[in-house]
Amino acid sequence: MKKSLLRQLFPYFFVLLMGFGMHAQVPDSTQGEILESYPKFQFKGLFQGRYTASLKEHVDVEGVHHTDETATNNSFSLKYMRVQVKGQISRRVEVVALANFADFKNDPKTRVLENAYLRYSFNQKVAITVGQFRPWFGIEETYPVDIIKSLEWSNQYTEFGKNGWTSFQIGASVGGTLPLGKVPMQYAVSVVNGNGKNQVSDKDNGKQFLTRLVFDVSKKYGLNIGINGGAGKVFKKGVYALGVDVATDIELAPKWNLDIQIEAKQAVNHNLYFGLEETDRLPDINEYQMRGVYFLPNMRYEIDYKNLKAIEFSCRYEYLDTDFRQNSNPRQSLIPMISLEFLKNYGARIQMGMQIDYYKHQIENTNKYNGNLFILQVQSRL
Repeated sequence: MKKSLLRQLFPYFFVLLMGFGMHAQVPDSTQGEILESYPKFQFKGLFQGRYTASLKEHVDVEGVHHTDETATNNSFSLKYMRVQVKGQISRRVEVVALANFADFKNDPKTRVLENAYLRYSFNQKVAITVGQFRPWFGIEETYPVDIIKSLEWSNQYTEFGKNGWTSFQIGASVGGTLPLGKVPMQYAVSVVNGNGKNQVSDKDNGKQFLTRLVFDVSKKYGLNIGINGGAGKVFKKGVYALGVDVATDIELAPKWNLDIQIEAKQAVNHNLYFGLEETDRLPDINEYQMRGVYFLPNMRYEIDYKNLKAIEFSCRYEYLDTDFRQNSNPRQSLIPMISLEFLKNYGARIQMGMQIDYYKHQIENTNKYNGNLFILQVQSRL
């Protein structure tokens, strides 16, 4: 009889115990915030394609000169088909993976996978990143390709990436935001292999150390000043890089904004030095240096008319000399562009512009030749 009664009452005892257990695990409003559940996942993507036409005879769509009739003067191309996964493992730990499937059009051996890192955030002042990522060393490392104010990364960014200072690198970094009196300061200190992404190991035992400091000088004018410095060893040769940049965002009127970027850098061009035959180069690596500067103003009008959200006008001027001490041949580029934005935050846009290149000395059958490219580009975030 007692056993039968216990069997009947057991489900009620079980529900009652579960209720007490749940009450113990979920605090009420007097005990603070309810803990969030982890992990959390976020999926993003980017499509970017373009049509390019060369307006210069015998110069192809890649800017390479041809003395014969083999130049391809117009082409459709796929620049990016990116997929990103971000996993928030806990309140402090996140893991990010980013792949660009458009890179399969080339030899994918050292391509496709772009970001692959883990970040542990102690607080806003200190966060540690390890893996494959873009170390901070200038303005362009602080935002993705889909919100750049021009048609492409600067030539300076590409050249410094070849030398291990920018673009995707493998290593570790610590960064955050610190108050410097009344001026907030962002910082990042990184150490990387310096031989690019998706490498089996470092090319030598040397490492490259990078530091970036950004001072938020004026919130009213969005004025930030950045200082960059780096040093390291490449095949037992000492290398360095220096840079300074200024960025501002000014509201001219309720719907009009003007943002300006100015960046200047100089570094040892060790990629050029080690690319030469030993018998053809000077023993001092410091005799091979590069320097560059670019100026990028961008005017934005928030039109917000039906599907059209904003119109932007930009024109980047860039000067880059990859070997100004030995074989100076500076490249000057002018890139005027108009952009139509159809979704907020560059979710979808159409860009049209020109890339006008001028070299001090033109070299036949190379990419160091004057050229004019017309580019029509479309992009959409996923």
